[in-house]
Amino acid sequence: MKRTTVFLDEALLRRARAYARRHGKSFAQAVREALAEYVAKERGQRSALPSIVGAFDSGRTDIAERHEELLAQIIDEAHRDRPR
Repeated sequence: MKRTTVFLDEALLRRARAYARRHGKSFAQAVREALAEYVAKERGQRSALPSIVGAFDSGRTDIAERHEELLAQIIDEAHRDRPR
């Protein structure tokens, strides 16, 4: 672990020390845990994908390479099934 200095205003310092006492932790441990949670939360928000991602997963891994062929096949099938 590396030692560091953090500047806090008096009110925040009092509340942080009180929190650490209430939870039976050292001030340093409380600060480390709070900072770790804050950083993890931010990382989770940035990397979260929209809920639609994967909703239309076909399971195929070759679509990018074969997209023209696959699209032509779908169009041919649609024309074949269309009533005349």
